[in-house]
Amino acid sequence: MGVEGGWSGMATVAEATPAALAPTRRTVTIVPLRGVPIVAVVIVGMVVAIATNSSWALDFYHVAGGGLWTGIDLFLGLVLGPIIGSMSIPARMELSSRLMPKLVLIMPTLVTMTLGSGFQLARHLGNLAASYPNHGWLVASYVVVGVMATIALGLLEPANLAVLFELRKPNPNGARIARLMKVFIYTAGITGLMQIATLVIMTKLASG
Repeated sequence: MGVEGGWSGMATVAEATPAALAPTRRTVTIVPLRGVPIVAVVIVGMVVAIATNSSWALDFYHVAGGGLWTGIDLFLGLVLGPIIGSMSIPARMELSSRLMPKLVLIMPTLVTMTLGSGFQLARHLGNLAASYPNHGWLVASYVVVGVMATIALGLLEPANLAVLFELRKPNPNGARIARLMKVFIYTAGITGLMQIATLVIMTKLASG
């Protein structure tokens, strides 16, 4: 009885082990709700800066938003992109499930910060007038930033959301996620490089 009981217990443990050791699939969140209050505070602060025409606050939002937008795009496209390209599809899926929800909030917030404060700053300083000496450079910056914003909101965010919705399916298509991630990373890299052109223009305007 003791031996049989021992073998029976071992068999039960052996049968239960695979299920116990099987990886538990984490639930993919589309929008991380914990980050929404932070985004709300940032946007409200920008609205206050615009309403009060505070030069310091507008400068802060424009420089901070543009710098972070540029840095994240360059990091995603030129640093993280090649790393993801060498990862297995399951590893890409795991990374995507953790990274993409955060970018759903981060990227639109940074774009809004940069463009909203930048336009108000130019308006407040009188740089929108055709008589402004560097008006041509300013128009060039608007063209570049407009293209970047269109790419960010027209390609980056849809690709990001498509990855998240695919990950929420019972059986995600790894190959489709890999293709979407490639679109996202390449697009981020392109906008990052365009951001460098914007930095050149902005430093030209700042130097007079």
